[in-house]
Amino acid sequence: MAYRIGFDVGGTFTDLVLQSPSGELLTAKRLTTYPDPSAACLAGLDELVARGGVGWRDVAQAVHGTTLGSNVVIERKARGVGLLTTRGFRDVLIIGREKRYQVYDLQIEKPAPLIPRRFIGEVTERILADGAVRTPLDEADACRAIRELVARGVTTLAICLLHAYLNPVHEKRLAALVSREAPHVTVTMSHEVSPTFREYERTSTTVVNAYVMTAIREYLRGLAAAMGERGYRGRLFVMQSSGGVATAEAMQRYPVRMIESGPAAGALMAAVYGELTGHRDLIAFDMGGTTAKLALIEKGRPYTTTAFELHRVNNAPGSGLPMNIQALDLVEIGAGGGSIARATLGVIAVGPESASSTPGPVCYGRGGTAPTVTDANVVLGYINPDYFAGGSIKLQAAAAARAIAETLARPLGLTLEEAAWGVHAIVNTNMELATRVVSIERGRDPRDLTFVAFGGSGPVHGCRLAQALGIPRVILPAAAGVTAAIGLLAAEVRFDVARTYVRRLDTVEPAGLTAMYDEMAAQALEVVRESAVAGEVTLTRSADARYVGQGYELTVPVPAGALDAAALGKVRAGFDEVYAARYGYASPREPVEIVTWTLSAIGGSPRIALAKAAPRGGDGARKGSRRAWFPETRGWTETPVWDRYALAAGTRVEGPAIVEERESTTVLPPGAAATVDDYASLIVEVGGHVGAPHVDR
Repeated sequence: MAYRIGFDVGGTFTDLVLQSPSGELLTAKRLTTYPDPSAACLAGLDELVARGGVGWRDVAQAVHGTTLGSNVVIERKARGVGLLTTRGFRDVLIIGREKRYQVYDLQIEKPAPLIPRRFIGEVTERILADGAVRTPLDEADACRAIRELVARGVTTLAICLLHAYLNPVHEKRLAALVSREAPHVTVTMSHEVSPTFREYERTSTTVVNAYVMTAIREYLRGLAAAMGERGYRGRLFVMQSSGGVATAEAMQRYPVRMIESGPAAGALMAAVYGELTGHRDLIAFDMGGTTAKLALIEKGRPYTTTAFELHRVNNAPGSGLPMNIQALDLVEIGAGGGSIARATLGVIAVGPESASSTPGPVCYGRGGTAPTVTDANVVLGYINPDYFAGGSIKLQAAAAARAIAETLARPLGLTLEEAAWGVHAIVNTNMELATRVVSIERGRDPRDLTFVAFGGSGPVHGCRLAQALGIPRVILPAAAGVTAAIGLLAAEVRFDVARTYVRRLDTVEPAGLTAMYDEMAAQALEVVRESAVAGEVTLTRSADARYVGQGYELTVPVPAGALDAAALGKVRAGFDEVYAARYGYASPREPVEIVTWTLSAIGGSPRIALAKAAPRGGDGARKGSRRAWFPETRGWTETPVWDRYALAAGTRVEGPAIVEERESTTVLPPGAAATVDDYASLIVEVGGHVGAPHVDR
């Protein structure tokens, strides 16, 4: 092995990791820079490489995670994006599914289409649901539509024609006409990006790919060039939403696949920590400076979906922008250290607005005036103002206290401590609701799961959140603040392919299915091979199945090897098992149909050496104590403070306690007790439940 780097850009912090040839890790955090996040990446990597005593030429691989794609979509930053579709289908994006995601809320608003109607053109053509051509493409009409869109300023064009997933002949010809009429226009075709049925979702996926393509291409090319100028000679890899990595060149063609790039790496690493501790059924909880992300992990694998939605409203299905991509099924809410607190209708509300890194929380001293979750945690004594981010950022505790007093405490008639605790408790409640979405709504009782809390703010809130949900055990990894960046280095090279082929399972022709899977394998292997993967590439298969007559599917595994009657029988048995787990029953006599068949090509995952706890018997782990506010002890309590790096394996720490490290701070509430394992993780047995505390005035 050679040196490898992983760097993950979040809304507030950019996390960086350098791995040595023997697998040891050096970590760092920097505030994310706007509008160009690569500035923080490059500055942080320069510092990290220097700390490691190596040069850029010694680094063999770089893996990047970023939320740039989702930010471009959420903030509607792209310009000059158009759509060409079949005549009569111009309003697919506007009509959507015609469903109300909140039935009784008369004020809801559907997500606005990414492309205004004036940038959507129609062409005369029609392909039927069986792939047959009913109306040939009218090329004169198509050229006229292309010229009209170009005249309106379109520079990136999505092409999505009816049933092109079965027969792409018209899409390919239309792309050729665009190349002839407007060679400067970048084209995205639906049969390449999302060759699956459901017109609205396929159109939305294709449009998102086109929408972020220019920004992603310029960003990745600029980043790779800057790294090359520093002496880096390896390839730049990017984390995908599916949890696998691919080359930056592949992501420039399929940027929609990296729309949730950074958060996926954290969920993968949570699964690794679960395996190390013997707990394979988990909830991964990643709380950073801007958002909190949660994912369900079953039998050591993160829960995945092929129907991902970006920017949901209150986590309601159908309220976001849908994409037919393979993705870890994450729930993301605006709850982070930078989430802004305010007094609304006589109560405290927190988020989803964030102070981000610019201007940041009030205590950062960078111009922020609105109190945030981090400000509240400083006031409560949980965060050490002199050791935030290892002391690289000196926090202004007095400024945080003034902001909370003026904005929350005085208007609501609360003491400073009550207002700060209210912010802490409210953001926990918001995250509790999201945790129920990834557990109870997936058919899992959170009390049967283990909670893995990481991210810069995760260990501050993780034990409280577990208490509220009745989760008995929490794993707090070492270097929790950069867990997602470490996960980038542990990820496999992966590429996913999907094809719609709607058939009743008992009528599927094995030979035809095998031929289709062979084509899919060739496409996936081409992308994985360009990553120069050493060793064997594994192919895994799955299918989206449903009872005949239903409108939505569940994903089930498809066995490896020959696809014969026995293999299809295993698919049916797998569907009944998954259906019963989700809904509590199954109907073995009801016919099942397969809608979409998927294949993943996966390269071997790299080896990393995680941190080890200090040798047993060492002294000096206790740093001292400071006042911290806990409702169970009726206010301020002199609380022991421990040095995470000096805690020996086997050490037991009783709450209330605070454990500090460069990347994060752990808060153990009263009743909780943590034991240090061999990998320096804190295994917390959570006791008690936080109700309405008594407070002495």
